[in-house]
Amino acid sequence: MKRTTPHDHTAPQTGAGTPGASPQHGVAATVLVALRWKRGAVVGATARVVGLAGLVGLVLTGAIFALAWPLFTHMRNERIRYQRLEDPYLHDHTDLALVALYTLPLFLLLLGVGSAALQNVCSRAVAAANGADTTAEEERPRAGGRARWRPVLAVNALRGLVVWPLPLLVHAVADSLTGYHLDTPQPLERGSWPHTLVTASPAVAVCVALLLRLGLALAPAAAAAGLGPRAALRRSWSLTWTRGGVPRVLALALPLAALTAGVLRLAVQLALPLRPVVRDLVEQVTGNFFAAYYAGILAP
Repeated sequence: MKRTTPHDHTAPQTGAGTPGASPQHGVAATVLVALRWKRGAVVGATARVVGLAGLVGLVLTGAIFALAWPLFTHMRNERIRYQRLEDPYLHDHTDLALVALYTLPLFLLLLGVGSAALQNVCSRAVAAANGADTTAEEERPRAGGRARWRPVLAVNALRGLVVWPLPLLVHAVADSLTGYHLDTPQPLERGSWPHTLVTASPAVAVCVALLLRLGLALAPAAAAAGLGPRAALRRSWSLTWTRGGVPRVLALALPLAALTAGVLRLAVQLALPLRPVVRDLVEQVTGNFFAAYYAGILAP
């Protein structure tokens, strides 16, 4: 079996325009064949990865919540002080926002590792459905499996660095120029054309980021097929921005995005009854209204 090294720039031969697709079948047919023959492996791996990622995320959230406990204690003490003064207390959540911002990379790393593991499993299933010889790969130790999803994790990280800095930077600059800041005059006059252009710039940056994300959508699959991170990004870009590539990628990406959004929405709606339960439980145990309030928000 000829293996493609991470330094090779020659992409695997594909017939459907996506890495790992069979020359004899289209993308949908290849997916159906893979699910038919490797349904148990894909479902089992998905359940293990999602379950483990959810458990790690819950433990991580609990640890961060515990580290932020002094902030909740300060809010409670300030509320008591303002009640004694008979003044309304409007708590400042800036410090909590900073804690969430600083810990966001941990959750992004967890998401990247889980996505890379699932992509590796799906790549093996497609290879088996296409008749590739995966016996040698299946007999390798787990260290070899980890080595397979490391390029996928690197691609996810590199793709994030390519796609998201632009909209984040543009939003920060636009907010500093046109956003509302207490006791700070706006540098740009409201209603002027510079103000209008700067206000609309974040939406333009998001559109550019979406186009970049669309062009790099196939990079994880290319990395799972054996390409290195940069070669996988280039391969995805060359496959997507062709006359037939864009419709195929959109035909895959839009239903999957809608399905993902629907599943997340359903999970949140099903978990909404947990909010009052968690809020009441935390408040009864700790006596801290603010800790209970934010714990209830994080419950879904």
